Amino acid sequence: MKKQVFSVRLDDPIDRVFFLFHYEKIRHVPVMDRSEVVGIVSDRDLYKTLGPKSQRRGVATVEDETALYVIPKKVQHIMRRGVVTIDPDATLSDAASMMAKRKIGALPVVTNGKLVGIITATDLLNSFAKLADDAEKRVGS
Repeated sequence: MKKQVFSVRLDDPIDRVFFLFHYEKIRHVPVMDRSEVVGIVSDRDLYKTLGPKSQRRGVATVEDETALYVIPKKVQHIMRRGVVTIDPDATLSDAASMMAKRKIGALPVVTNGKLVGIITATDLLNSFAKLADDAEKRVGS
């Protein structure tokens, strides 16, 4: 789990999400309302909003055979609600199972309603690779 978590607020502009993804090299950002996690935005959510016209989730109107898109300006319009969270005492296999079952790439880590970290698919892969590496070293010893 990463303890340094970048987060955004419901009313933040989506430019802030783009900035965080680009400059902090992250792909998921929890959305906060006061101190509660109320959603999450992934790089895919942002791409669907800002990407090619055929992928946009904005409202489309047609004028003279040209589609004009209204691109949402606030995080609350592009975030995924009903975010799945995990407790810091959960095991890596619990996190992996939850992420695989729900087909999600990150879990905010929450204790007593407070965001304390985030675990991503990359974190899990790195942990399992280290475990496998350690196991291989013991077998050859």
